[in-house]
Amino acid sequence: MTGSPTSPSLSSDGIAFIGGGNMARSLIAGLIRRGVAPASIRVAEPVATLRTALARDFGVTAVADAAAAVPGAALWVMAVKPQVMREVCANLAGLAQQAAPVIVSIAAGITGGQLDRWLGGDRAIVRAMPNTPALLGAGITGLFANARVTVAQRAQAEQVLASAGRTVWIESEALMDAVTAVSGSGPAYVFLLAEAMEAAALEQGLPADAARTLVLDTVLGAARMLTEAGEAPAELRRRVTSPGGTTQAAIETLQAGGFETLTARAIEAAARRGRDLSAAND
Repeated sequence: MTGSPTSPSLSSDGIAFIGGGNMARSLIAGLIRRGVAPASIRVAEPVATLRTALARDFGVTAVADAAAAVPGAALWVMAVKPQVMREVCANLAGLAQQAAPVIVSIAAGITGGQLDRWLGGDRAIVRAMPNTPALLGAGITGLFANARVTVAQRAQAEQVLASAGRTVWIESEALMDAVTAVSGSGPAYVFLLAEAMEAAALEQGLPADAARTLVLDTVLGAARMLTEAGEAPAELRRRVTSPGGTTQAAIETLQAGGFETLTARAIEAAARRGRDLSAAND
């Protein structure tokens, strides 16, 4: 599901970003591209150099103190690390109770229940898990809204995350760790495959520049086929795997090494780590 165009209310109501790192930057850039006024966005970021860059690059107001960023904002994007989320929320709990914004968290492993408790209770909370291609406007974000989120707030949250790519709503929060494991961490799996393919190409004697180009364009082309061909991955794989050919030899080698099982174990490990982050920061 793709995000809808930005509504005037998203800009007029104001947006506060708590944390001004790379993911916040990508969302801010996307919002401004979609017509949200920079004056309606405030960012709390403790690092002075990052504040300067945010103000310079996007024309937004960047402040050091989170409490100074949230007044008048109907939507707060919590873009801090999971390890500090509890402290940040505790410091903002009083303001959250007064202002009743919709809270959008992009912190891995932190549950809506934890956020609600740390912010004083009865809060409208959306959990979001974007991934790093959001930096290019090509991300994918899984979203979950608790029961207090209104239809209008749900639309606002989606508009913010859709500024960096497509969005998918998940109806069970228990599945958000799986979202993190599949798409949040997923780009790294593709990067690792590309890294291994490039190293193997060098071992086969290909020049470094040729190896890099061949691998990158192969990954890009395969991704386009997956998204544009309208066919299941298994069917696309079958079509390029001629019986007795070179591709079959490679696929059989990967499968003999437990490729599918190892991938499933990797995703389970990532999901388990998400659950561990929740427990460790409770």
